[in-house]
Amino acid sequence: MRPRHRTTRRAGVLTGGLLAGSLAAGLLTQTPAAADPAGVTDYTLAVDAAATGPAIDPTQYGVFFEDINNAADGGLYAELVQNRSFEFGPADNRSYTPLTSWQQTASGGATGTVKVVDDAERLNERNRNHLRVDLAGTGGTTGRFGVVNSGYGAGIALTEGRRYDFSVWARTDRPAGTRLTADLRTADGTVLTAPLGITVRGDRWTKYTGTLVPKVTTTAARLAVTAAGSGTLRLDMVSLFPRDTYKGRANGLRKDLAEKIAALNPGFLRFPGGCLVNTGSHYAYEAPNWERRRSYQWKDTVGPVEQRAVNANFWGYHQSYGLGYYEYFQFAEDIGAMPLPVVPALVTGCGQNQATDDPALLKRHIQDTLDLIEFANGPVTSPWGRKRAEMGHPKPFGLTHLGVGNEENLPDAFFARFTEFRKAIEAEHPEITIVSNSGPASEGATFDRLWDLNRRAGVDMVDEHYYNSPQWFLENNDRYDSYDRNGPKVFLGEYASRDNRFANALSEAAFMTGLERNADVVKLASYAPLLADVDKNQWRPDMIWFDNHRSWGSTSYEVQKLFMNNTGDRVVPSRASTTPSVSGPITGAVGLSTWATSAAYDDVEVTAANGDTLLKDDFTAGASRWTPVAGRGTWAVQDGAYVQTDEAAEDTLVTAGDPGWQDYDLKVKATKKSGKEGFLVAFGVRGTGNHYWWNLGGWGNTRSAVEKAGDGGKQTLLEHPTTIETGRTYDIRVQVRGRQVTLYLDGQKWGSFTDDKAAEPFRQVVTRDKGDLVVKVVNAQAAAARTTIDLGTSKVAPTARLTTLEGAPDAVNSADAQPIRPRTSTLPGIARTFTYTFPAHSVTFLRVETR
Repeated sequence: MRPRHRTTRRAGVLTGGLLAGSLAAGLLTQTPAAADPAGVTDYTLAVDAAATGPAIDPTQYGVFFEDINNAADGGLYAELVQNRSFEFGPADNRSYTPLTSWQQTASGGATGTVKVVDDAERLNERNRNHLRVDLAGTGGTTGRFGVVNSGYGAGIALTEGRRYDFSVWARTDRPAGTRLTADLRTADGTVLTAPLGITVRGDRWTKYTGTLVPKVTTTAARLAVTAAGSGTLRLDMVSLFPRDTYKGRANGLRKDLAEKIAALNPGFLRFPGGCLVNTGSHYAYEAPNWERRRSYQWKDTVGPVEQRAVNANFWGYHQSYGLGYYEYFQFAEDIGAMPLPVVPALVTGCGQNQATDDPALLKRHIQDTLDLIEFANGPVTSPWGRKRAEMGHPKPFGLTHLGVGNEENLPDAFFARFTEFRKAIEAEHPEITIVSNSGPASEGATFDRLWDLNRRAGVDMVDEHYYNSPQWFLENNDRYDSYDRNGPKVFLGEYASRDNRFANALSEAAFMTGLERNADVVKLASYAPLLADVDKNQWRPDMIWFDNHRSWGSTSYEVQKLFMNNTGDRVVPSRASTTPSVSGPITGAVGLSTWATSAAYDDVEVTAANGDTLLKDDFTAGASRWTPVAGRGTWAVQDGAYVQTDEAAEDTLVTAGDPGWQDYDLKVKATKKSGKEGFLVAFGVRGTGNHYWWNLGGWGNTRSAVEKAGDGGKQTLLEHPTTIETGRTYDIRVQVRGRQVTLYLDGQKWGSFTDDKAAEPFRQVVTRDKGDLVVKVVNAQAAAARTTIDLGTSKVAPTARLTTLEGAPDAVNSADAQPIRPRTSTLPGIARTFTYTFPAHSVTFLRVETR
């Protein structure tokens, strides 16, 4: 459930509907649009150009960067060498070793051995591993022995004639020095560059640099580092950067990815996460606690790159921290975005439920946060301001907003710690806006509790996160209409519809019209995640996809770019007619499922409202009536019950019955046998991924909820703190009547809901951008929308600039084809009142000059 805020009126505008006084007096009533059998639906759209709606901050839309989907190393961070400091290991990923991405190589009869060591000869205390190369002295003057790095993805992407900066830290025990050679080559050893020769002298760590220029363009190169002679050579921080990074910065960013982010014109940059921030342990990277799974701590990520810590990434890989807090602040400045860092609050989230009860550790993290503000804003005479200046930026970065915590599932524990952070920050930096959060979902007990705590404490801003189905976004355009105008402001830090089809982007666009309409409440908003490696990713949807040499915007990227570059500075009150609604009863078969649990089901009975038996199964004759999904779980009849025995399997849904069933009662006995959660009983099943289910003992057996799945996502309709006992048999009954559902557990009413919210496909908002009216219309349906538009003023230019995103709802942008791209044109015939037909499945921006 969302917080129950009241609707308020301001300056003659009803914020819930954005009608100014003249419209409210009857200029245009909101009546359903008329349907045309030819596939066109008629609408009206009225604008009150003389009225004033909420102001829109220039920072309303921004971007959120988290190192998920290999977004940093091998992504935005331009380093081309993977595992450059030999720090990979099973703490990062079970398949990793210190030589991941490296291979031994030899030529001309040279021999030797390589070994990754952590000994007294290490580069420094944080960069502990290094490569020891013992050269056997074979191969004469031409033989060479060493290692080759395969880069990321298919290899190292090179462009003919471009410059690539090589560097390595090295030392040798040979008094005369060791001749080191670096070159770029193909997988079969064909050399692509003139060899770069370096003489390593002395047995102390020294940085050596040079430049390589490839003779060909390829996407599958390798970097070879070899040596001749005998003795022991030690190597660390083997690096290769394209000279052409974003803004030409050393230790910089991959240009095409940075440019695509900059093209969004973001108002803020939230970093570095996400779940990355508040998961793992909370130990410092200090001896003797060489902890590789710890929370993200900003001090690990600044200073010379060779002295920065490494960490096991929450998403199952390694992170080097070459892209650190200094680089984040610099990138925000480069793209004209407000920096918005997030620090851990010592309460885990993202499916982990643990609070750290250590007053000294809490005090240290609070001090670290105060030091972060000093690093961003302090004078060069302060300790951390001096550190920033030493890194190359004497001028303060201008930090104004800071988030504490992310998606915590323990609301009271989080808020107690958040309060301590807030008290300390406000005492020293009252100018900083401190952002709290509301947990991991758009509704539910955690959401309600955190909003209540935030409201009562007078918190400035609350970070909401949700990933839901396209239908949810179409149904919830009015979500913020009723939020308290005097309460905390909203930072919608993470949201997306769960896929990358154009249908998903259309639903997000429809929702964004509601964000703009409520710009006085929703002050910041960012789609998430931002980046994804097409070959290695943990999450879909994503805004920008890439491989080792190409990048492309998803359909959602095109929507975000259109909105972010045409926001305007003030909402203009407007209203449109609605789409004729056709709402039938909930229909569908029934199902049984488990999630990381073994459970038994028996005595299933489905009875129609008139008393007819639709299904009755006690499994004495087997389970032939039930259809499993291939590869999900292990179902068999055991001891007269239908049992799923694989505790590791998730979403093991088996179904029975007719998709056309309606108005029925489902009864079943369910018993949890073992595992992490409870059991799931489905109804209204109309296909894989399209159903309702009662999730009893979900989320690690911490709560229960009714979820609605469809279009690749889920939404929660009802929630309760019910947990499930192992070995106990529960009597479950689900009563479906029309669109109302009532649920009973052991004969007692557990809850009920009516799923009758309209998924409105025609949404709009109007903003003023200096002298222009920007009419933004989303038509997320198969019918075209023939619309009579009243601009509310005759002082308009006769033509308008038209920008349209249009395509099939299943269209997906890829590396080879981007069917969803903006199309611009000039629209004549603009007057106070005119008619325009918005195409089916489209987002359209009409920019009209007002005189």
